[in-house]
Amino acid sequence: MGINKIKYLGRKFFGVRNLNTSPVYDVDAQNYFNSNTAITSASDKNAINTFYLGLKSDGIYTKIKAMYLPIWGSAASSKWNLINPLDTNAAFRLTFSTGWTFSSGGMTGNGTSAFANTFLNPNSVLSSSDNHLSIYLRTNFQATTVDFGSYSISGLTYYLSLYTRNVSNNMIIANGNTLFPSSANADSRGFFLISKPTSSNASGFRNNIKLINNQAVGTGITSQNMYLGASNNNGTAGTFSNRQIAFASLGNSLTDTEASNFYTRVNILMTYFGINV
Repeated sequence: MGINKIKYLGRKFFGVRNLNTSPVYDVDAQNYFNSNTAITSASDKNAINTFYLGLKSDGIYTKIKAMYLPIWGSAASSKWNLINPLDTNAAFRLTFSTGWTFSSGGMTGNGTSAFANTFLNPNSVLSSSDNHLSIYLRTNFQATTVDFGSYSISGLTYYLSLYTRNVSNNMIIANGNTLFPSSANADSRGFFLISKPTSSNASGFRNNIKLINNQAVGTGITSQNMYLGASNNNGTAGTFSNRQIAFASLGNSLTDTEASNFYTRVNILMTYFGINV
């Protein structure tokens, strides 16, 4: 009897079909790994796979339209939308201007010209009464800069932007056409999230603490693509930031419980990579 036949019978006897099978990942995680070939470590893949599974079990994944994890050291590996990792504008992958620095801690703009276009137009993809924005920052300083945002002008000016820590040590939500609620915040590091579940009210969180509680923000939403590292000011990049970005997302609004669970999932992932703040 040949050796291959013996191996086959042994596997059949012990209930083992294939001793050389590769790990089986969540289908969406696997799609991301297929596109982002910079991810080669099995432990990294397991951590990211667990992140996908957690978002799905929490009922958050289906609410996210775009999600970015730019910690792989290059533009080519940091551009992917984890929800739809195709290299197209329609899939909301990032394209970068000059002025970016990429590292295992995240991507950092130069504060004067760097921005990344998500190609996601909130007025087309989201809703003025159902949206969220999140970002994980690893740099702390005062500045009236926009780390993730956009505004458009059509009679009135319509926003979807987040000021994490301005020169007055305030976090400010700009999500609508009038009224910009703020809360004292002296640290621009961590996980920031704004969620707007109605046409005129929104909440703001930092590291699972609700700093702005369901306050009026005005109606409407921007019709310009969202930029990371700057604001898309009615078609022109400006209000540049040089804070380091390790994660970001855009999608439908989240409940307070979902916002808390989202923070937990992101923080676990950041902790695994050793870049949590």
